[in-house]
Amino acid sequence: MVLSAETDHDDSERAVERQNGLRGVGSHDREVSAALAESFRHGWADTGLKLPPVPGAAHAAKRRAVVSERFPGERIVIPSGGLKARSNDFDYTFRPHSAFIHLTAEQGTQAVPDSVLVFEPIGNGHAVTLFTRPRSPRDGGANGGEFYRDRQHGEFWVGRRRTLAETADALGIETAARDDLERALGGNVATRVLRGEDTLVDALVPPAREAEAELLTFLSELRLVKDEWEVEQLRAAVGSTVAGFHDVVGELRHATTLARGERWIEGTFNRRARLDGYGLGFETIAAAGAHACVLHWMHNDGPVRDGDLLLLDAGVEADSFYTGDVTRTLPVSGRFTDVQRRVYDLVFAAQSAGIAALRPGARYGDFHDAAMRVIDEGLDDWGLRPGGEAAHAPHSMLYRRYTVCGTGHMLGLDCHDCASARSQTYLDGVLEPGHVLTVEPGLYFQPDDLTVPEELRGIGVRIEDDFLITADGAVCLSSGLPRGADEVEAWMASLR
Repeated sequence: MVLSAETDHDDSERAVERQNGLRGVGSHDREVSAALAESFRHGWADTGLKLPPVPGAAHAAKRRAVVSERFPGERIVIPSGGLKARSNDFDYTFRPHSAFIHLTAEQGTQAVPDSVLVFEPIGNGHAVTLFTRPRSPRDGGANGGEFYRDRQHGEFWVGRRRTLAETADALGIETAARDDLERALGGNVATRVLRGEDTLVDALVPPAREAEAELLTFLSELRLVKDEWEVEQLRAAVGSTVAGFHDVVGELRHATTLARGERWIEGTFNRRARLDGYGLGFETIAAAGAHACVLHWMHNDGPVRDGDLLLLDAGVEADSFYTGDVTRTLPVSGRFTDVQRRVYDLVFAAQSAGIAALRPGARYGDFHDAAMRVIDEGLDDWGLRPGGEAAHAPHSMLYRRYTVCGTGHMLGLDCHDCASARSQTYLDGVLEPGHVLTVEPGLYFQPDDLTVPEELRGIGVRIEDDFLITADGAVCLSSGLPRGADEVEAWMASLR
């Protein structure tokens, strides 16, 4: 194929735009004439803002002080991460790394990709600077018209960013342009990086695996105990999550009329997540029938039939990125069958035993052990002994054939929060006030499992609630939803 002179000119222009730092200029974009480019440089009103501190900024400053104290004399670099392409020139919604959020209190709609928080050692502490993208300049400038040409970062395409001064006011952090980052990371300074989040940072700073692993662990453990502002955010996120479950029950009857009713359930909850918060804390699990036996069923492409159970595991992520995580298993018809109720009641009893074990000073593993004792004894009463008498051998745990995963996890900025913490501070640690965690036992009888009676095959039940450990015990943040089988049936009837 012979290219025209006009095509050659367009390709040349796009090459220049890419060299000048413009992103997302595609083959379908039209040439911008010199006259049009010049017109874009003029005629704009002053729209500067004076922004108050974002909620949580003062708490984030205290966390930065803890990081500074822990790593004296070292440079600490915490990138936010960048955009990830969904397809061609469309990106997934941006979410910063949780450690970056924790240390800045940045909010969902304002988060800027490719931002980097740098702790520069000075004296006995650190000067902290946020290197970020400033608002797209309107004068054209050296970037060749980013604000109207750049699909990834241009203001006309993705909305207005704050200026550097506005970001400093909002977050209470000194700011500098992202373009100054390379110079700031120079010099012979011992540096720890949250690696794998920013390719430029990774290239500029030689790896130090042990030191960086220690940093990641410290940042994760820093989130184990929530302060009062974090608890407030979690209460809000869980409250919105509870509202989403009410929405779903109200539309459950309609879901039964659709070929892919699970998608309707998913969409109903997701609408609440976007209405009340930034979005989902994780992809919604709307698992009807035997799909409930798939622990992380996210295809959500099946029907929702009367007579089946619906396992809904979902969470709303607040604008501050803190998330809820709740599960209910619901009889689609509004009433459990005898077999379904038998399974549900055993899981309910296990969860109740786990909840009773939550208190400050208790081992983190106590609630799991308490729930599993109930499951083990209940299955034994039913005569379900996978492996025969070997099921009763010490530490055999053969009952786990029907309950594969753990009984809960820490909750916060991530659904499975603090995942890089050491075992001795998390899994083998002790509960203390400010911990927020889930209790979520379940039973999952696979549809092809010949070790269980046929009537049980394809039944999956999980019940999950979110708890705050206090000095007096544990507070259920998701208490706005019923747990017991009778209460669930009455609740569903009231919403129909």
